[in-house]
Amino acid sequence: MPQARERTVPTNCSGYYHCVSRCVRRAWLCGYDKVNDKNYDYRRQWVEDRLMALAEAYSVSIYAYAVMSNHLHVVVKVDAVAAQDWSGGEATYMDVRQNAVSQETRPLQRQL
Repeated sequence: MPQARERTVPTNCSGYYHCVSRCVRRAWLCGYDKVNDKNYDYRRQWVEDRLMALAEAYSVSIYAYAVMSNHLHVVVKVDAVAAQDWSGGEATYMDVRQNAVSQETRPLQRQL
């Protein structure tokens, strides 16, 4: 049964996390899809750029990542102390930065 993230990852604790996300229904994230006869290698750079942009916007550090053909692995360190030390102005800046990252060219507007 699904659990809320705050029950899985305590917000007041720093730690390292191995996160995995995969595609469903035989979809391809990157690489050559033999079923559809399409090459999706260009998406790999999209994912890498997005990871780096999001790491700057939040108090996480990316220690390792692997973008595979149908899934993604990311090892991150959550720095709860740094986030707690943000002043009101810094927190506002982080909100603005996160919104700017969200407003960057979205996948729906790109050639898929």
